[in-house]
Amino acid sequence: MQWFNLSDPINLISAIGAVVILGLTAFVSNFYINKMKTSNPKGELSGEEWDGIGKFKNNVPFGWGICFMFVMIWGFWYIFVGYPLNSFSQIGQYNQEVAAYNEKYQKKWENLSQNDLVAMGESMFLVQCSQCHGVTADGMQGKAQNLTHWGKEEGILHTIKYGSKGLGFPLGEMPPVELSEADAKAVAAYVMGEISEVKNTKYPADVAKGKEVFNTAGCTACHGEDGKGMDGSAPDLSTYGTSKFLSYVLENGKHGEIGRMPSFKFAQFNEVQIKALSAYIESLEDLN
Repeated sequence: MQWFNLSDPINLISAIGAVVILGLTAFVSNFYINKMKTSNPKGELSGEEWDGIGKFKNNVPFGWGICFMFVMIWGFWYIFVGYPLNSFSQIGQYNQEVAAYNEKYQKKWENLSQNDLVAMGESMFLVQCSQCHGVTADGMQGKAQNLTHWGKEEGILHTIKYGSKGLGFPLGEMPPVELSEADAKAVAAYVMGEISEVKNTKYPADVAKGKEVFNTAGCTACHGEDGKGMDGSAPDLSTYGTSKFLSYVLENGKHGEIGRMPSFKFAQFNEVQIKALSAYIESLEDLN
């Protein structure tokens, strides 16, 4: 690519404009520097003085006033007419191009196999997430969420034991819950086996007990009897372990131990990408 191609009319006009601006700047600077050296102040003093410096009653220079009025009129036109209506927006163009690309991308990859989704999700994770969660997704010794546990019974057990914060729901942070190890395990089984759309638990024999504990240990106070978070007041556990829950975190961000995980709304991940990232996280296993 030739960066200084004057056969391009835009480059040519820009170059001419730059030369004109440089010439005018040199002329005006030289004019006023010489004037400062030779001219004496004229006009009627107002009588006010600060540390030997007085103030003239001179009117605003006519040329300056015309320029000021022109700038004001142009500003109002640009703000209320020129920009909002029939105007070009780089951000708007970017969003349109990303939306069009995402539509093609989603259509091309919408029928990926589970293995291909996991492979796609791994590549996304290594680029977007591994800086905080670690290459092995274990959260780098507590610095970030251990995603090898997330979306599984282990993640629920961790939340029951240590609480949860940073998701920004109206009911606030979830404090640690004092449950025996067996009761916590049963609750995790109930959430994953009955409430979550995953409908799969490692401990199916504990589901019935988990439901009883869930309803009596205070879980329903925030999550509701159906575990769906009472219309957005608390996390919807029916989406826990699915791409819907991941999508919520990606869109809203989360406060963590090493700071705030930013919203990834800017990345404009499409449905296939979120599904792939979720599939990769679901595939992770604790290495310890």
